Amino acid sequence: MNSVEVFPWNKNLETGLPTIDEQHKSLVQLLNKLAYHVAFQSDVPTLDHVFNELSEYAIYHFHEEESIWEEFLRNDEWEVGHKKTHGSFISEIMAMKSREKSEPLNKVLEDIVAFLTHWLAFHILDKDKQMAKVAINVKSGMSLKKAKNLANKELSGTMKVLIESILLMYDTLTARTLQLLKETIERQKAEAKLRLAADAVEHTLEAICITDTNSNIIEVNPAFYDTTTLLASEVVGKNVKEIKTGLQDEELSSEIWTALNEKGHWSGEVWSRKKNGEIDTEWLTLSTIKNEFGEISNYVGIFSNISSLIQQRSKLELSANYDALTGLPNRLLMADRLAMAISNADRTHCFLAVCYLDLDGFKKVNDSLGHATGDHLLWEIAQRFAKIKRGNDTVARLAGDEFIILLGDLEKPANCIPVLERILEEVKRPVFYKTNIAHVTASIGVTIYPQNSTDPEDLLHQADEAMYLAKKSGKCQYTFYKPSVQIQ
Repeated sequence: MNSVEVFPWNKNLETGLPTIDEQHKSLVQLLNKLAYHVAFQSDVPTLDHVFNELSEYAIYHFHEEESIWEEFLRNDEWEVGHKKTHGSFISEIMAMKSREKSEPLNKVLEDIVAFLTHWLAFHILDKDKQMAKVAINVKSGMSLKKAKNLANKELSGTMKVLIESILLMYDTLTARTLQLLKETIERQKAEAKLRLAADAVEHTLEAICITDTNSNIIEVNPAFYDTTTLLASEVVGKNVKEIKTGLQDEELSSEIWTALNEKGHWSGEVWSRKKNGEIDTEWLTLSTIKNEFGEISNYVGIFSNISSLIQQRSKLELSANYDALTGLPNRLLMADRLAMAISNADRTHCFLAVCYLDLDGFKKVNDSLGHATGDHLLWEIAQRFAKIKRGNDTVARLAGDEFIILLGDLEKPANCIPVLERILEEVKRPVFYKTNIAHVTASIGVTIYPQNSTDPEDLLHQADEAMYLAKKSGKCQYTFYKPSVQIQ
């Protein structure tokens, strides 16, 4: 549909001149088309285009009509007056159109439609039908004077009253038709919007539920059933806390209600236990719905499952802080653990041993037995370290075959020696991989906090120096850093 009959055409509007009648019908069609776009509140370019189309056709029709009147009423006062009426019509329309500079185009064109409807009905019923009767009578051989008198007689008295009644009817019909059309279109738009919203809720992957003011569920979407694995009978009418058990937490519940009462919405992370016992972590967005009196009537909850995101985040954190091969803390996490170990030593007034360990003979294993065996050896050594270290100790892999070991809670520096000796013994044990047997030892450099330094970078540098001294002294041993000893 691209038009509406604000001006319904009927045979009573026919003048008896086919050419004129066909053009009148075209004008009416264009008028109805413009009315439709006005009611539909089309965009400005469309409204302008339809209005221009109507204006151009009106000018064309006036020219064609005037050529007919001129043939039968040349220079007659009726013919001259008719031309002036056409001219004043064009001027009036253009003057009304110019209001768009100060008023919305849609409103301007609505007034133009009302004007056109009234003008066109009056012009056809009164003027054009009168002129057409004269033209037909003159064409049949009647004198112009007699033809005019006859036309006046036929269109006087009760006909004038009839025309006025018809014009009033068209005025009322036009206004009411436009209003009804606008209401229909607005309702259609509202219904389309509601259908779109309903479809979005119906097909979204997010679980959505609507509750009453007591948090009892009155409606949910299919995704809610899918994520909870519950049936309608197990959901509708139940309090949302029974379904989403994480909301039973009193502290969280208090936080949610405070936010809803003060801001009208809340969002945050919650967990829920599914029917099969599995735990789901979800991001919940809660919003209030108010009625026409501004009172809260419902709550809407949207549950987005973020368990996979949390797992992904955990994997990213793991890869960022842990060595992929051995599972030990990497250099980044080691720096954090060293800072924590120093803080703990300050708090407990204990010593901290910072140990730099390098494997002896690891390159030979890689070169002779292959990198797969070398990687397995590193993994196996890391497992042995994990069994040796105490609760507050940290073992980290820096790179290649280099490790950092933090031994804390030492009442005196010498207390780290038994652990160091055990590490040396564990590293010496052969490593088996498929048909290969690998042998390595360890050289360990040790420095003591806060005895030698209080700066983390200095401690690592000192332990590194002591490790090189252990290698230089024969390997498979530990060496304590001595400030007076410098490695060349």
